[in-house]
Amino acid sequence: MSVTGEAARPSLASFVAAFDAGAEAVAAAFLKGAPALALADGTIVLDGAGAARRVVAHENGVILAASAAAGRLVTGGDDGRVVETAADGATRELHAAPGKWIDAVAARGDGACAWSSGRTVFARAAKGEVKSFSAPSTVRGLAFMPKGYRLVVSHYNGASLWFPNVAGPAEELYWKGSHLEATVSPDGRFVVTAMQENALHAWRLSDARDLRLAGYPAKPRSLSWSADGDWLATSGAEAAIVWPFSAKDGPLNKTPREFGMMATRVCAVAFHPKSPILAQGHEDGTILLCRFADGAELFVRAAQAGPEAAISALAWDEAGKRLLFGAKDGAAGLLTMPV
Repeated sequence: MSVTGEAARPSLASFVAAFDAGAEAVAAAFLKGAPALALADGTIVLDGAGAARRVVAHENGVILAASAAAGRLVTGGDDGRVVETAADGATRELHAAPGKWIDAVAARGDGACAWSSGRTVFARAAKGEVKSFSAPSTVRGLAFMPKGYRLVVSHYNGASLWFPNVAGPAEELYWKGSHLEATVSPDGRFVVTAMQENALHAWRLSDARDLRLAGYPAKPRSLSWSADGDWLATSGAEAAIVWPFSAKDGPLNKTPREFGMMATRVCAVAFHPKSPILAQGHEDGTILLCRFADGAELFVRAAQAGPEAAISALAWDEAGKRLLFGAKDGAAGLLTMPV
C-alpha cells in the first residue's frame, strides 16, 4: 500500500470537539455514555468535551494501567492502589499496597476485575471476594476469558490460564520470551500476547497450537478485535496490521491486511463496536477511520507538531456514534459522527 497524505482523504475534523486533558492519556472509555480519560498524572477527566469534571483517583501516584467495563473505570497506579471510578465521578478503593506498583488491570461486564503487582495476580469477583495467584514471573498483561470466571495472565515465557475459584495449578501456555499485553478472541478460541520482540504470539486453545505473528518494525502494543471477532487489529507499523481469525486455524499461513498507510507508525487502534471500521492513531497525532469493505479512509485529526503528539488512547462509545481520543502531550478530542 502506498503512503498518501491528508489532501488525498476526506476529513471529519470539523466534527471533532478538541480539549486539553492536561496530561498524557493512559486509557479512554465511555462510562454510561460519559467520555472518560485516565491520565498519567493520577486523574480521570469526565465529559472533557463539554462540562469537564476532573476526579483525583490517585492523589499521590501515576496511573500505570486502566480498564473499563460495566460503567466504571478501574485504574492501577505506582501508589499501589486500585481504584474504581464511576460515571458520576464517585471513586472506591479496591486495593491498597503502598510501595507496590500495579502493573496491569482488567475489568469485565459483570463487575469482576483483576490486577497484578509483581508476580501476584488478584481477582475480585462481582460480589467482592478476592483470590490471588502467584505467576511464574512478573505479570505484564491480564485479560478475562469471554466465558467463565477465568483469567489470561501473560508473563515471561508465555501465559497462564487461571480459574480463581478452582483449586489447583493454572494451565501454562509456553513460548520463550517476554509476553506483554494479553487479549482473547471474542469466541474464546485464541489467546494472543504482544511480545517484547516486534511480534505477537497466539495459541489456539483447543490444542495449544502456537502461532507466531512477526514482521513488525516496532512493538505491537495496541490490540483491538472486530465486532464479529474475525479480525485482530494491531499497532507497530506504518499501517494498521489486521490479522484474520475467522478460520479454524486463525491466521496460520495467512497474510494480514494493512490499512491507513502513513509516514509515521500506528500506536493506537480501536475497532468500531458494530461495523467493520477501524480507528487508528499515529505517532504524529494523526487519526484515521478505515473502512474494510472498500478501503476508504477518512481523516479525523491531522498531524500535529511536537515530539509528544502520539495518540495514546482511543475508544468508541457503545453505539459507535462517538470516538474519544487522547495523546501523550495532553491534547484530546471527541468525534461525533455526522448523521
